[in-house]
Amino acid sequence: QVQLVESGGGLVQAGGSLRLSCAASGRTASMYLMGWFRQAPGKERECVVARNWSGGSTYYADSVKGRFTISRDNAKNTVYLQMNSLKPEDTAVYYCALDRRSLGITTIYYEYDYRGQGTQVTVSS
Repeated sequence: QVQLVESGGGLVQAGGSLRLSCAASGRTASMYLMGWFRQAPGKERECVVARNWSGGSTYYADSVKGRFTISRDNAKNTVYLQMNSLKPEDTAVYYCALDRRSLGITTIYYEYDYRGQGTQVTVSS
């Protein structure tokens, strides 16, 4: 079993930055695909970034390209989402998700084996 816990959300002014963390515990050694998703009120959940650490593939939503970056610290079993130049439209609950597939990427949230509980990000104008 794998548990994911997101943190780092909060309130920030437009143009500011936040770094979200997703700490994984449990049997994570064979988990290669990590995704960050978000859901704003009244909108569908969308994938903002996904990376397969085995195959090397990375997906960034057009709306976040050049502003968001995914990274990881293997020693801490943690994946990060660095968010810069934040905009009010980035306001959402952000979720991390983990999957065991070693190749390829999926941007469909429910296709991931494990999913976190979410952390709120609010960007004020």
